Amino acid sequence: MRVLLINMPWAPLETPSLALGILKRAAAEKVPGTQAEVLHANLEYIDWITNRTEFTREEYDYYALSSYFLGCGDWVFSSALYDDPEWKNEEFTEAMREELSESRMALTHELHASAPEFIEELAERVVAEAPDVVGFTSSYQQNVAALAAAKHIKRLAPETVVVMGGANCDAEQGAAAHRNFPFVDYVVRGEGDVAFVRLLTALRDGATPTAIPGLCWRKADGTSVATPMSTVPLPPGAILMPDHGGYFERFAASAARNWTEPLLVVEGARGCWWGEKHHCTFCGLNGSFMEFRSKSPDTFYDEIISLAREHQVLDMYVVDNILDMGYLTSLVPRLTESGYDLRLRVEIKANMRRSQLRALAEAGIIHVQPGIESLNSRVLGLMDKGVSGCQNVRMLRDAAEVGLSVAWNYLRGFPGERDQDYDPIIEQIPAVEHLTPSAEASSPITIERFSPYFNRPELGFSQLRAKKHYRFTYDLPEEELYDLAYIFESQPQGIGEETAQRLDDALQTWRDVHPASRLTHLDLDDRIVLVNQRRAFDWNTLELTEPLEIAAFRLLDRPRTPAALIRDLARNFPERPAAEKTLENTVSDLLKHWLRLGLVFTDGGQYIHIAPRAVNGELLRLNVERRPDHWEVSDDAEAEEGTGPRLAAALAYDGP
Repeated sequence: MRVLLINMPWAPLETPSLALGILKRAAAEKVPGTQAEVLHANLEYIDWITNRTEFTREEYDYYALSSYFLGCGDWVFSSALYDDPEWKNEEFTEAMREELSESRMALTHELHASAPEFIEELAERVVAEAPDVVGFTSSYQQNVAALAAAKHIKRLAPETVVVMGGANCDAEQGAAAHRNFPFVDYVVRGEGDVAFVRLLTALRDGATPTAIPGLCWRKADGTSVATPMSTVPLPPGAILMPDHGGYFERFAASAARNWTEPLLVVEGARGCWWGEKHHCTFCGLNGSFMEFRSKSPDTFYDEIISLAREHQVLDMYVVDNILDMGYLTSLVPRLTESGYDLRLRVEIKANMRRSQLRALAEAGIIHVQPGIESLNSRVLGLMDKGVSGCQNVRMLRDAAEVGLSVAWNYLRGFPGERDQDYDPIIEQIPAVEHLTPSAEASSPITIERFSPYFNRPELGFSQLRAKKHYRFTYDLPEEELYDLAYIFESQPQGIGEETAQRLDDALQTWRDVHPASRLTHLDLDDRIVLVNQRRAFDWNTLELTEPLEIAAFRLLDRPRTPAALIRDLARNFPERPAAEKTLENTVSDLLKHWLRLGLVFTDGGQYIHIAPRAVNGELLRLNVERRPDHWEVSDDAEAEEGTGPRLAAALAYDGP
């Protein structure tokens, strides 16, 4: 049996598909007699479109990533799905008139008009290879391109079995896709590692696959049936190492090689250990399975090293939603000692200590996404993030000290947030301009399927409706769009436009001045020397020489309330006058003075100093994410809502 797995646009160009790599290996190892290959149709599209028009990497990123909340990438291929080069042109133009520049609008229409030709050529090529089964993975803005290709393949070769899976096919979404697009024979919902193997086995043996959990199939009369999904997530020991064979050779022959360098994708865990306890109110990334499962450190280490050796690539995305903290004392030391100059990108929780961050850096982890999202503790509480504003600032400070690049976005629009939650943060942004700024302007949240905001209307969002771009992309009634959609719109919440604009202006200034901003300290035991170069503060050097000042600065290495600071100082200076009021006044005056100098950040009644320890590497101010092929997104003013590093990292994961 011949199986062809297809990775459609707008999948990332610089990484192979993790999902298809896993399924390729699973098919070969677990279904005897099966030959499985991957067609990198995203790379095929790049070569196809650049031979016909001027098309850049930045433009691909726009349709793959930056326009995700606008749906531009999906709409491009809707013309091929509905066999109409002018499919809903007027509706798209009217809906996006305020969102897109004239040039972006013109390019989107041009791509939309040409998409049917690409899909037709791709389908003819696929059919010429005569596969028995064609499988599509669909995540983010791959859905319409995958459906369009499936439709054309089925039209040319009705006997070909067409299967879809991936994040866009989880739960109700997969059932809706199967129900509304009869040219898709099967949809695998949820984790497909086992279900896809069972489906291939049944097809090979001529058996009925109707008992496979999560599978959507058709009765003899064409009626769609959805088998109940599995309630037990896949154990980590059953998650295979991906087979990325063929990708790097295809990449080297593609026009994409002139735009970026390829990276590997590796997977150590699924689910989220924080989400199991406190599901962040806006997050829907883990879909139908939140339970955290991680591979053994030995297994994951062997996979990382094996893939690096096989493909001679040291740059990798670790696609886990959150780092297994147990890896800090097991996997991470082994990576440090491996002798490989690995360059890894991982997602972590923002409350990690400096020693832990340093261990990551020494192991070859160069970039972290800590899910900062806000610098205000009250708003973070509304998100159920489990960190404070001062802890997030500490993350930025300590990451700068140990040499980690940080990706983060500023989110807003939460039910219950107030303008006064943002005023003190905006006021203090000039003090932190030496630390890594947010990737872009603040982003109003969008309601994601599987998030608490989606599942629990009592949290503040009711009367949800699929976002508007689904309506000009698909020819489906509203109730079907609701089941098919991943992102939704509702009544606006949170701060007013004036506060949002002030926040965005401050964040933009932060990004503008960050390269030339400096604040560092050097602790020389008997004194602490601080060096400053920030636009809002007119001092250059400062020495702390008073023992109490030195002790207070050291204590503010981690967040403390004034009361806690006074208590700890009283222990260290028992010889001071016993009158507590005297020490209280001294500390109060000192904190006010340090706020004026921009030495501390305060939020939620806590204070923390914001001066990283002076290190030579800080002078280089390297940012591994300056290229658009990684987590940083362009500052395209045309995007309605920012995607940022969280979505970009998720795009690298298209798990089966």
